[in-house]
Amino acid sequence: MNTNTQTTRLYHTALSPYCRKVRLVLAEKKIEVELVEERYWEGPPDLKRRNPAGKLPVLRFRGNLLAESQAIVEYLDEAVPAPSLMPQQPLERHEVRRLCAWFDDKFQAEVTRPILNERVWKKITRSGYPDSRIVKDGLRAIKEHMDYLAGLLETRRWLAGNTLSLADFTAAAHFSCLDYISDVDWDRSEALRDWYATIKSRPAFRSVLADQVPGIHPAAHYAELDFG
Repeated sequence: MNTNTQTTRLYHTALSPYCRKVRLVLAEKKIEVELVEERYWEGPPDLKRRNPAGKLPVLRFRGNLLAESQAIVEYLDEAVPAPSLMPQQPLERHEVRRLCAWFDDKFQAEVTRPILNERVWKKITRSGYPDSRIVKDGLRAIKEHMDYLAGLLETRRWLAGNTLSLADFTAAAHFSCLDYISDVDWDRSEALRDWYATIKSRPAFRSVLADQVPGIHPAAHYAELDFG
């Protein structure tokens, strides 16, 4: 039964860029949410009932179960239109979606997933020791991504244009996971560092900056708005 009075609840895991993207958008839109941590690697029986794909995040919102982070945040932007996180013009909306896909597909495959798998998830799931070669490949790849993004910021205030959008929150979700373990060389680009400092200073980021992953301590500068 659908009802708008049900508690908004996000089933998530802390160091997931997809979960963080949804958390950031919920917070930016001032939607109160109950966070439910899921140890998805243990195969909780209710996960596939909530999402047949067996993936996080899953959002219970207004009595409906919503899955897939990009579908969730675009739905939220339509269901709760203020503040809008998608531009009005079709070409500008395309650019936002293009950059969201860049991070959720390319950046995830080349940087986020390999680094987090080796440095974090192998430890949490007790599935082996980190492979330094994979970590080095990820750290090499992030340099190319940062240079590309710095180039975009030479002509734009935000990543997809001159207004804050879902592209910025998607990118920040990925960078924040890596920044938690101090794997972003912010000295490489002043423009990108300033962009991240600006979005990191938003009230929407407070919950993410308060994350504490058992057994994995955050970098000393992680929660500091000026990078310490």
